[in-house]
Formats: sequence, C-alpha cells, structure tokens
Amino acid sequence: MTFASIASSESSLTIHQWTKDSADYPCELLDLAHAPSPLFSIGDPEVLNRPRIAVVGTRKSTGYGERVTRNLGLAFARAGVTVVSGMARGIDSKAHRTALENGAGTVAVLGTGIDVPYPVGHRALHRSIGAQGLILSENPPGTSARLGAFPKRNRIIAALAPLTIVVEADFRSGAINTATQALELGRTVGAVPGPIDSDQSRGTNQLIKDGAQVITKPEDALALMGITVKPEKPPTPLLPDTEQKVWDSLADGVKLTDDLPALTDLTLAECLAAITSLEIMGLVECTLAGEIRRR
Repeated sequence: MTFASIASSESSLTIHQWTKDSADYPCELLDLAHAPSPLFSIGDPEVLNRPRIAVVGTRKSTGYGERVTRNLGLAFARAGVTVVSGMARGIDSKAHRTALENGAGTVAVLGTGIDVPYPVGHRALHRSIGAQGLILSENPPGTSARLGAFPKRNRIIAALAPLTIVVEADFRSGAINTATQALELGRTVGAVPGPIDSDQSRGTNQLIKDGAQVITKPEDALALMGITVKPEKPPTPLLPDTEQKVWDSLADGVKLTDDLPALTDLTLAECLAAITSLEIMGLVECTLAGEIRRR
C-alpha cells in the first residue's frame, strides 16, 4: 500500500493519501470516467467494508425530512449499513449524526480539502466523523470551497453506494445532481415522497414520477439492498397479576373471551376488567366476535 500521512492542523487526525493502487482505495470509484487519484482520507476505512447507502437532501430541511432521515438512519444502524453523505447542512448532517449516535459507520465526502470542514460550523461533526467513521476528499489539504467543487464531489458519493436515497430536494439541487450521477453510473436511486405544496419535496416527487424507487419506510431501502432485518422481539411487559394471567393465555394465538376464565382461573368479570386494562395499554385488540389477540 502506498500512502502518505500528515498531521491535520484542523482536527489533529491523520490524513492518508491513497492512489488507485492502494489497498484501501474504494474499487467502486474506478467506475468513474475520472476516478479521483490521489484520494485523501481521515478515519477508519473499515466502514467501507459494510453495505453502503447514500442519504442526501436539501440544506433547508424540514422537520418532516429530518424525522424521516433519523428513522432511516436508525434502521440502517441496526442493519449494519454505512451511511454515505456530504456533510452539508440539513439532511446530510442529520444522516451523519444519526449514524454516529447509534454506533454505525458513516462516510463524509467533502468538496473542500480533507482538513477543511464545510460549512465551518461543522467542525465538531468533522472531528466526530474522522474519529468514528471516514472522511474522503480528492482535494489536497487546505483547499477551500470553490465554484464547481461540490457537483464534482457528488460523483464520488454516487459511486460509493449502490443505492442513493434523496430525502428532500428541490428541482435544482446538489441532491438531485447526486441522484442524476448515480443513475448515470447504473446505481439505484430511491426518493422519499413529500407534501405536494413543499418546495423541499418538488425534486423528490419528480424523481418518483421519473421512475425512482419509492421509499416510504426503511424496509423499502433495505429490500433494495437485499437486506432483511428480523423484527426485534418486544420486551415482555410487567403487568399486575390478573392482566399477566390474561396476557399469558394469549401467547399461542387468538382466544375467545368466554374461554379465558378456564385458561386463567379468573372469573369472567376479572377477565373483562383485565382485557380493558390491556386494551388501554395498547397490548391487545378485541374483535366484534369476542376474539382477543395480542397486538
């Protein structure tokens, strides 16, 4: 492996320089017409060895977009997926932070030098990603933001992940540019639908009209990656004695209300009171036919 190491004045982290021959160089970038070389990195390249999904979106994110991004990020963390994004304000930073908060891998691709956080308010986020994930840039250390650098950066995000998800974006935006470059590379693009009267969702809704995969829940994205996550078994609730007896009697399926006294050694009145209590707690549901089942 050929690389150089330099001390980063911004973050006091080590900068590595990769060429196309370096062992850690992401082979997916070779699909690009002009693959970046050298490629600078800070952090742990091991995060590249996991399944990767790019999550991108507008800098002017709404509460809806940030909520969706967090829900996606939580599911991706549980599935062992590395999130790739651009460390911009809004959706990008929310995707990175959710990954970091949940111990998942994340990759930030910069349009500036590897040691130049952009925006400057993301210095702490830059340091956190460098310490817990991976930062990449094709620009030499010390390079400041300049015109045209970010669309060029977007091609690296698009190439790194087999799936790019756009959460919120207007018609002309960096996120739509990333999605377009992903399609040109033969990658899959997904989009989260949004309100038809929201500027932040005009681009994503248009992507869906143009044939992008519709992402309405995290499982949609994971299915596109061929990843199936076994649902977490809910914890056994701590219940009063009568409710516990009724709850236990429903362990193997649907029961009739009239059968519960024999199964629980309770009176019918006690069973009905326990059922009402369990319904209020959201643990069981009752049908008009008198059947009781766990939710």
